[in-house]
Amino acid sequence: MCGIFGIWSTKLNVAEATYFGLFALQHRGQESAGIAITDGKQINLVKGLGLVSQVFDKDSLESLKGFAAVGHSRYSTTGSVLKVNAQPLLANFHGHDVAVTHNGNLINTEQLRKECAIKGYVFKGTSDTEVIAALLEQSSETELEDAILSLMRQIRGAYSLVFLAKDRIVAVRDPYGIRPLVISSLGSGYVIASEDCAVSIVGGGSGRELLPGELLTIDETGTHTRTALHQEARGGFCSFEYIYFARPDSIFNHKSLYSIRVKMGRNLFREHPVEADCVISVPDSGTPAAIGYSKESGIAFAEGLIKNRYIGRTFIQPDQLLREVGVKLKLNPIVDAIAGKRIVIVDDSIVRGTTSKKIVKLLRECGAREVHFRVSSPMVIAPCFYGIDTAGKNELIASNLSLEEIRDELKVDSIGFLSLKGLLNAIHLPKDSLCLACFNGDYPIP
Repeated sequence: MCGIFGIWSTKLNVAEATYFGLFALQHRGQESAGIAITDGKQINLVKGLGLVSQVFDKDSLESLKGFAAVGHSRYSTTGSVLKVNAQPLLANFHGHDVAVTHNGNLINTEQLRKECAIKGYVFKGTSDTEVIAALLEQSSETELEDAILSLMRQIRGAYSLVFLAKDRIVAVRDPYGIRPLVISSLGSGYVIASEDCAVSIVGGGSGRELLPGELLTIDETGTHTRTALHQEARGGFCSFEYIYFARPDSIFNHKSLYSIRVKMGRNLFREHPVEADCVISVPDSGTPAAIGYSKESGIAFAEGLIKNRYIGRTFIQPDQLLREVGVKLKLNPIVDAIAGKRIVIVDDSIVRGTTSKKIVKLLRECGAREVHFRVSSPMVIAPCFYGIDTAGKNELIASNLSLEEIRDELKVDSIGFLSLKGLLNAIHLPKDSLCLACFNGDYPIP
């Protein structure tokens, strides 16, 4: 996951704009946050552990002066939750600082880490992003863009990267286009972000997504783009971005995620109809699909669970104990909407099943007469190696249990998952343009 934000503007307070941009991307990572900024002479950096609002205050933002900045909100897959792993990371490129931000996950980290260490790089942290910083430092290329192109030829896996030098921003996507990255004009400047919800919040217009394999530079003369690596014939855009990760008000491939998720819910009812008194969602990520299920079925939609929005997403808490405590803190049932009712509860996905089991228990304790679980994505049967902490295969409930066994494990009256066909129908993109590995075990990058 992770959220990346970059901005170039001589008119805006870019530190403040980056702060609000990261705030809009907070859902993508909650473990640490950081902002690096250039005034044309040097790069200054502030970062720390915690939410964006915990890392930055008025004084720290006022200490960041300049015309271009990059920011990052982190969710760890490679590397533990330590301040040294917080991004942006600073690399020394021929005597000058370059800030590095990364969304994704490399699959040849260990090999590259050993090679960089043999050449003399001393690693301070444990993240794969530091491997990218090491490759940049050890590059024999004299131009930053050439050095980035060289490291792109060495790293394998999922990466959207935004670099900040003292006089430019450079952004790239991997040739499979697994993780999102968009660019938009901003008056006389530019803004880059993981999702366009962060672009609009600072006044950016409708932009475009960087192409897979594209390298784009922003400097005082404008934008310059080149094909760094040829786009792979088989794409790999993460289907989970459509299902869960991205905010519903974001747009990918010119399609509204909210509309796609509502259609997922409609398709879910067509595939798994049931008679019930009301449809409720696991808020907030399950709500659009629950609305779609309600519209297609004619069963009334009701608020059955209230979310404490000051609690982070339980799925992306890295510790299992925190996950379990988080469910109790995060969702509170409305007893009047549940007691004595036949309930259809819609969630976007079931990964481990821990959260789902506790939610069903909550509904039963509130007196639900029947509980029918519906999931607006296929069964997750394989782990992700491209930037999502979906755990090992032995922890994935659908990888180890049959549909009937999952029903018994969750203690529900019935359960239904959206089919792969139903998912593709809602997203309305060719199968070979998406990464569906968590659902079918077919990885675009071996």
